[in-house]
Amino acid sequence: MKMEQGIRLNRYLAMCGAGARRKVESLIAEGRVRVDGKVVLMPGYRVGDTVRVTVDGIPVAPEEKKYIVINKPSGWVCSVSDAFDPIIVDLLPETCRQYRLFPVGRLDRESEGLLILTNDGEFAQEILHPSKNILREYHVLLDREISRREIRLWMAGTELDGHFLKPLNVRVLEKEPRERWVSVVIGEGVKREVRRMAQAIGFQVLMLVRKRIGKMELENLPKGEFIEFSRSELWRAIRSGRKI
Repeated sequence: MKMEQGIRLNRYLAMCGAGARRKVESLIAEGRVRVDGKVVLMPGYRVGDTVRVTVDGIPVAPEEKKYIVINKPSGWVCSVSDAFDPIIVDLLPETCRQYRLFPVGRLDRESEGLLILTNDGEFAQEILHPSKNILREYHVLLDREISRREIRLWMAGTELDGHFLKPLNVRVLEKEPRERWVSVVIGEGVKREVRRMAQAIGFQVLMLVRKRIGKMELENLPKGEFIEFSRSELWRAIRSGRKI
């Protein structure tokens, strides 16, 4: 890779699969990144193609990029390591696990559905950035029937822990048990946002399935199975639509 003018350290780390922008900038700020043996605390520090970069003492270098979409089952954790629960990357074959894959937009342990795994930090940042307007749709099973008044209440939004949480759309789905399955569409995500919004108006979520990322929809992909894409193929699926 030719980098005659050098590139920003945060971008270089993202290219190495160290994480998305916030993650790599935290690594830099915590003094865990060294360039040619010296701690560098500036995300904008320029690195060339002859430097040696380490994170926590481990050398890193740009690697082949992987783009995977998996139908996450309940009970698996969206983390690269966990002392108690199985992690999502363990569902992948060793040929994929050798890459430092991380989830793009997490699903909590109990939730299911579409999940993107990649080692491309720049791609992850693009997907998550509000300016890209990539919506996510969830199918949610509630613990009791929901009324029209409660739908309006949910749509009005609520403030929780300093965040104003407001869905873009909530509608009842035509599936059993009737009046208990709803579709919830959100834009920029906050941790456990859908569950917290439901709890705020008096509901418990019994099941939560991410059905859509952008225009890419979950249809027939079995739980625990995955599809590997190229970067351009995945962008096309998200922007133009594809059922998987």
